[in-house]
Amino acid sequence: MAAPIEPSASSGDPNVNPIPTTVVHPRREPFEHGLLPIQKLIFNDPVEALIPLKQKLASSSNQRVDSVAVAELLQISSDHARLVVETLASVLHSETDPLVAARSDDFDSIGADLRDLILFLYIQSYKRLLPRSHKDSVAVADVWPSTSAFDGFLSALSPLQLVRSNSRRSMPSLADEEAHQLSYLQKHLANILSLLSKPVEGEGEESPVLTMEGFEHLGFLIQFDDKGSEGFPLSQSAPFFANSDPDMPAVPVPVSQVYDWLLQTIASSLECVAEKVAAKENGPSSGSDQDVAMADASPSSAKASPSARSPCFVEGISKSSYVKQASDIKNSSVKVINCHDSTIYILAPLRYAVIYGCSDATIVLGAVGKAVRVEHCERVHVIVAAKRVCIANCRECVFFLAVNQRPLVLGDNHKLQVAPYNTFYSQLEEHMTEVGIVSTINRWDKALPIGAVDPHDSLSHPAGVFDAQAESVTHLDPDQFTNFLIPNWFEGASTGSTKDNPFPLPDAYLTSQQRNQNNLSEIKQVLREAPLEDNRKRELSSALHVYFRDWLYASGNIRQLYCLQGE
Repeated sequence: MAAPIEPSASSGDPNVNPIPTTVVHPRREPFEHGLLPIQKLIFNDPVEALIPLKQKLASSSNQRVDSVAVAELLQISSDHARLVVETLASVLHSETDPLVAARSDDFDSIGADLRDLILFLYIQSYKRLLPRSHKDSVAVADVWPSTSAFDGFLSALSPLQLVRSNSRRSMPSLADEEAHQLSYLQKHLANILSLLSKPVEGEGEESPVLTMEGFEHLGFLIQFDDKGSEGFPLSQSAPFFANSDPDMPAVPVPVSQVYDWLLQTIASSLECVAEKVAAKENGPSSGSDQDVAMADASPSSAKASPSARSPCFVEGISKSSYVKQASDIKNSSVKVINCHDSTIYILAPLRYAVIYGCSDATIVLGAVGKAVRVEHCERVHVIVAAKRVCIANCRECVFFLAVNQRPLVLGDNHKLQVAPYNTFYSQLEEHMTEVGIVSTINRWDKALPIGAVDPHDSLSHPAGVFDAQAESVTHLDPDQFTNFLIPNWFEGASTGSTKDNPFPLPDAYLTSQQRNQNNLSEIKQVLREAPLEDNRKRELSSALHVYFRDWLYASGNIRQLYCLQGE
C-alpha cells in the first residue's frame, strides 16, 4: 500500500495554503450512474490493488487502455470489460475526451484514459446511502402495497427484505447524498491523490508530486462551485495552479500541499452542507432539497432546480398527466421520483435521467445522451431513446427502448419485459442529434443481467450471494406491441421534422403492427359499408362511444383528455 500523505510542513503559510474560499461539490454522475455490481471490481484495499495495475498499464504510450487490457488485468469477462469502458465513458467529466463522442463500436480503438479508469475502479468500493422511510407512509400506502407477492422471491437474500419493509422507501435528499459523497472523498483523499501522483527524486527519497494535468483528472470526482463540469478548467480554482502561464507547462505541486488545501476545502464544504441539512430538517419535509423551487406548471409537487448542477425534479405526481418540453427544462438531468398512476412526458434532450420509486405509470423521456437509471419501480411502462439504460430492482415493468448500448439489468427484478421503441414526437430526431444518439443502432434485445445483489448499498449481505445473477428480461410478445401516440399539445409551436418512429422495427414487430393497422382498416371499411338503417347506425355509434368511454376510464387515459382540454 502507498505511504500515507503527510500534511505539508508549510501548510501554516497563508501564501501556500490559503483558507479555502471556494466550495467543492462531488460530481453526482459517477456515484449515481457509474457503479457496477461486479465483485472483482470491488477491492478490500483499492490502493494495494490499483497501484500495480496502474504500473502495468502506464507502459502504454498514450496512457489509454482498451477493454482487452481491462479484461486481462482484472480477470473479468470481455463483456464485463467492455461494460467497464462503456460505463466510464457515460460518466466522464471532460466533454473533450474522445470517448464521449465516440460510437460504442469505436471504444476499443480509442481506449479509456488510464487516470480516469483508475479513479472509476477506485470508487467501486463506495457504499450508497440507504433509502429512507417515506415520510408520508399513509399517502404512499394507497399506491405501494405493504406486502407483495414477490417479497419472498429472493428469500435467501434476507437483507433485501429490509429495503422493502412495510413502509416504502424514498431517495435520500440531494444534501444528504452530497454530504455522504463528500465524507467518502474526505476519507479517501490521500489514496486518490497517491494514485494520480508522480514520484520525483528528492533528497534521499521520492517526493510525490501532482501535475496540473493530473489535478484536472480530479474533475472526474469533484467540481468547484458550479464550474467543474462546464468546460471551466478545474485547476483554475486551485491557488497553486490558478495563475499558471498557459504557454508554459505548470510546475508540479507536492501532493502534500494539494492534500492540505483540498482537505480544508472539503471540510468547509461539509459545514455548508450540514447547515443546509439542518435548515431542511427544521423546515417542511421534502424528498429533495430546500433550494429546489416549485415548477410553475406542475399540477403537483414537481420541482425545477435553479442551480445548473442540480437535476430537475418531477416528484409526487399522482393520478394526473404531466408534460414538459425542452423549453421548460433548465437542467440537463431529470429525476422522476415517487410518481404513481400517472402519465408523464419529458420531451427534451437530456444528459442523465433517474426514475425512482414509481408505480402504475407511463413515463416517456425524450433523448438521453448519457445514461438512464430506473430503480424500485412497479408496473411502470418506460419509453425512452437513450445511449444506455440501467434497470435495477423493478417488478412487472415494460421498457420500450431505443438504446445504443446493451441495457443493464441489476438487482432483484421480477417479470420485466423489453420491446423496441414505439413512439415519436416532432423534435425527437433533433434532440437525438443534440445528445449523440444514433438511430441505426438499437440494442433493446441484448440486455445484460449482472448482480442480483448490489454490493454498493450499505446493507451487509450473506456470504456467497454476490455471484447470483439478476433475473433476465423477456421480450414483449409482438402481438401485444402497439404504437404509443404522444398528443401534440403545442400544435403550431413545434418546429421539429420527425414524422415517424426513427428506429426501424424488427420484422416480427413490424409485421404485427401492419397486421393491426390492416385489421383496423378492415373494421372501419365494414362499419362504413354495413347495410344499416340510420337509426341502427346511430345505435352502433352510441354503443362504440360507450365502450370507448368505459375503456378510457378503466385504463386511466381519460386524464390525458382532461389535459388536452386544459391546454
